[in-house]
Parts: sequence; structure tokens; C-alpha cells
Amino acid sequence: MSRDAAIAHVERYFDTGAFKTDLARRVAIPTASQEKERAGDLVRYVEDELKPSLTSLGFACRVLTHAKARGPFLYAERIEDRARPTVLGYGHGDVIRGLDAAWHPGLKPWELTETNGRYYGRGVADNKGQHTINLAAQAAVIATRGKLGFNAKWLIETGEEVGSPGLRELCAEQRSLLDADVLIGSDGPRISANRPTIYLGTRGGMNIDLWIDAREGGHHSGNWGGLLSNPAIQLTHALATIVGPTGQVRIPDWVPKEIPASVRRALADCEIAPGPDEPVVDPGWGEPGLTLPEKVFAWCSFEILAMTAGNPDNPVNAVPPRAWARVQLRFVVGIKVDELLPALRRHLDRHGFPMVQIAQARDEVFRATRVDPEHPWVQWAAASIARTTGAKPAVLPNTGGSLPNDIFADSLGLTTIWVPHSYLGCSQHAPNEHLPVGLLREGLRVMAGLYWDLGEAGTPGRMG
Repeated sequence: MSRDAAIAHVERYFDTGAFKTDLARRVAIPTASQEKERAGDLVRYVEDELKPSLTSLGFACRVLTHAKARGPFLYAERIEDRARPTVLGYGHGDVIRGLDAAWHPGLKPWELTETNGRYYGRGVADNKGQHTINLAAQAAVIATRGKLGFNAKWLIETGEEVGSPGLRELCAEQRSLLDADVLIGSDGPRISANRPTIYLGTRGGMNIDLWIDAREGGHHSGNWGGLLSNPAIQLTHALATIVGPTGQVRIPDWVPKEIPASVRRALADCEIAPGPDEPVVDPGWGEPGLTLPEKVFAWCSFEILAMTAGNPDNPVNAVPPRAWARVQLRFVVGIKVDELLPALRRHLDRHGFPMVQIAQARDEVFRATRVDPEHPWVQWAAASIARTTGAKPAVLPNTGGSLPNDIFADSLGLTTIWVPHSYLGCSQHAPNEHLPVGLLREGLRVMAGLYWDLGEAGTPGRMG
């Protein structure tokens, strides 16, 4: 009975093809939560796939529902000793729609395919592959030690890809059920494929619609051009006051006043180095004076996601009556969510654009969260991963993307540790979603070591 034996156990699980078999079965269930006709598949994934798997590991399982949710939630717990730490795990069983016709020849979203050292299939990276790794690692510890050595709880939802409706309300209602010392989950990418990574929270995210309704109908650009205001021109100039030509955010209330020293120290050890399948970084883009990691993990970014005016597919010689844009702000801890829209309204009015209307684009807003990189739980997890891999992991104060992490960090009061098993080039929301075989195998080793260490002496215990 040893740590090395648990890691060897999970390596055999991978090398014999058992991991591939389990993941293929899960990928084959088309749990696309964006498609309402897949509601039955969401239930099937929870009831027929994950619930039996967790039950076989000695977990007591309950299927939870909420009126606002797109699909069911699976709650599972294995309580061994109340004196030992309790760890909450999180994952999501839903995926982005398949986009079947756009995959490379020979690849299908709902069929796991191994080629060129990669597993392809919808959910391989986001998030079926990642929670399959963590469940298998816990199974390896149980098989080796005869027990986990700590208390484990799981919450797996089926609506993350549509904004996690109902998750916040369910967690508030089930606060005592979800009580734990720490959350350890896996989602999102590493900072690079070859460097183990920990991240401690997420940037927040808000989508906003801006539009101008100038008048009814278009009017001939020869007869009326120069006399009628053009809403597309007005909206373009309004957007140019929000963000500079190199991506710098120009609304003071939309950026932090400073970057904490502990965050700078953590990011000084990190490097963004895109791989061969990833885009080349534009070094002059974003906030001047920041390193590349600081731009993504410690600052705010503004994107124009889509714009329309007139008829883009069949332009006509007319002044368009309307222009519209959907934009997005990714923001870090310290930005006040409730002030984002009022600050934008004041900014537009001050710059002479009262005609631009604004509205939050969807109900769910992800709030920013961050654990101090020097927190004891973070240092413990980093040491465990370094012991397994022989490499110091990157410690990110938060990821660049957004997850409903504020529900766990703020509503449930948990320290949140995320150990991702994906990488930036995985095509997680696109056709040809995949993960390298070596990264998956290393993820299993990392988590088997980490879960083993949770059953040993020296864990930080309950800390805020």
C-alpha cells in the first residue's frame, strides 16, 4: 500500500484501454445542453452512466433537480471519517452541440476516435474526459489503500454550457449538503500542454448588447446620404471610445486599480507559449506594460463578438436604420459587477453617444474569483503535483475564462483548487475536440497522487 502503487494502478487502467472504454461510452451519449431535444440524454448520462459508476465506488448518490435547471444534478458522497478533510469535486456532463458536419473526415462528435496520439470526440476535453480522470484516480486510491482516507463529495451538473441555470439556487438550498473544506475540480486548459497547472478562480464575464435604432427602414444612400445619421458609423465610433486600437480598455471602472503583489509573484513564474496548433500571440495587443500572463490572468479584456448593420449577405445602397453589436468584458476580482452597465452608460453619454442603447445580453453573469496563490491549500496542492511529475506546476490566480466558481467560492465559502487536464489547442467548443493521449495519462497520475496525499497527514484542514 503506497502512493506509487496507486499511481501505478491508474497507469495500468489507462494502458490496458479501460480508460478509453469508459470515456468512449460517455462521449457516445450526446449531452448537448444547448439542444432542448437532448434533455433525455442529460438524464441518461446522470442516471445510467455516472450514478452506477460512483455507486460502485461506495458513494451514496442522489439525483437533484431544480426548476430553473436545464437538466439534473448528481450529488454523491463517501463519508469515511468526520475528522478527516472533506473535498467537494465538480464536473459537468453536458457538452456543446456536436457540429457533426464540420469535423475532419473520419471523425465524429459522438464517437471516440484515437488518431495521431490524440483522442477525438465531443466532451473529451470539456468536461467528460476531465471528470473521468478524477473519478478513476479516486478509484485507484480506494483499490490501493482500501479507502480514500478523506471524505469525498461530488456535484456534477448538466447545464454548464448554457450558463449553469439553477446551479446557484440549488447550492444555496443545499448548502449544508455541500459543506466541505476545499473544492478540487478539473475544467479548462493548462497554461501549456506540457506544464501541469493549478488555477484558483476565474475571471468574470458579462456579455452586453449595444444598438442604435435610428429610424424605420433604410433610405437611399444617394438621396439621403449626408443628411441622415448612419447608426453603423455612430456605433463604430462609440465602440472606439470603449477600447483602443490595440485592445486597451478605456473605461476606468472596467479595469483594476492594481495587481496584488502575490499575484504578480505567481505569474512571474508563468509563460504563455502557444503550441503548433494554437494561434500566434500578438505581443502588442492589450494593456501596455503588462506581461502576457498578466494580461490574461490579472487584467480585464474587452471583445466585440459580433456586429450587424444593413444586410451583410446582400448589401444595398441604403443608409441602414439600425446597427447592433454584442460585446464581452472579461474581468478580474475588484471589478464591481453591478457597476458595469451604469459605468458604460455614463461613459457613452459623456462621449456624446446617448443614442446608443445598452442591455445585459443574458441573465447569467459569471463573477470573478481568486484565491491567494500563497494560501496553504494552494501550496499543498502544488507540492503534491510537483512530487508526482517532478516539475513545478504553474500556479495561476485565476483562469482567463469563466466558470460558475463564484458559487463555490463566495456562496459556499470554499477555497477552490482547479487542476485542469486540457490545453489551449483542444478545440473544446469547436469541431474536432480532442486531447493528447500523454496529457490524459499524466492527468490520471497527477490526480491519483493528489488524492492519495489527501488521505495522509499534513493537509491544511478547514481554512477560509
